[in-house]
Amino acid sequence: MFLIGKRSFAKFNRMSIQAALIDLSGTLHVEDEPTPNAVEALKRLRSSGVAVKFVTNTTKDSKATLHERLCKIGFQLDQSEIYSSLSAAVAYVEKSKLNPYYLLSEDARQDFPAEDTNRYQDSVVIGLAPKAFNYDCLNKAFNVLLENKNHQLVAIHQGKFYKRNDGLALGPGCFVKGLEFATGRCAKLIGKPNPYFFEGALDGLDPSSCVMIGDDANDDIVGAMSVGMQGILVKTGKYLPDVSPSPPPTALVENFSEAVDWIIEKNRLQKSAA
Repeated sequence: MFLIGKRSFAKFNRMSIQAALIDLSGTLHVEDEPTPNAVEALKRLRSSGVAVKFVTNTTKDSKATLHERLCKIGFQLDQSEIYSSLSAAVAYVEKSKLNPYYLLSEDARQDFPAEDTNRYQDSVVIGLAPKAFNYDCLNKAFNVLLENKNHQLVAIHQGKFYKRNDGLALGPGCFVKGLEFATGRCAKLIGKPNPYFFEGALDGLDPSSCVMIGDDANDDIVGAMSVGMQGILVKTGKYLPDVSPSPPPTALVENFSEAVDWIIEKNRLQKSAA
């Protein structure tokens, strides 16, 4: 059974949904297990004519690793359909011509340009990197930032926590905040809920005809709705019932499969009314 926020529905009830941005971890899957009926639901969503893109703040895995994992657990998708905060961060590093010190996992590091050893490190790029969150690595990042007041702290995202099979786990946010506190710098935030991320993922699509499906009330739903999208919050992953986002989601559903039901029904009603 899904619930629809009255004010949100009133705003969007005349708009059919042309495209869906779909969160990965906690929404489509939790580690190596799909959420209930998610594999079949994705097929139904594609068959209904809605375009899809998979969007994630995951910074531990490269795009190739994400694609391999999703295919292995039964999802059908092309690697080009994945837009991650790593994708957005790579674009930012290249556009800004940065030569960063990376606090990233070895796998995620593969998506970024090689270090230019003929230049000083002029920035720090930080994501979810449990093996790098030790004193020596954080102290190196601290000193890179202190070396010059123009050196940037680039946070691929600053999530508080994420969902694993054994429960919630600490995200990179506290390490981002620690470097901000120690250096007096304000991080450039790349991933969800930053508008920079959603605008890159939409790639020119009309936000009002698109919906975001996710398990994070703030990063997924509030972030997407702030750029004019609709937002469907699922009760899987790191969903917390006592968190009330503002504005409220367009719809609150049990899982990704019910989110697909909601989209297909909404488009059916819109077509009937046309």
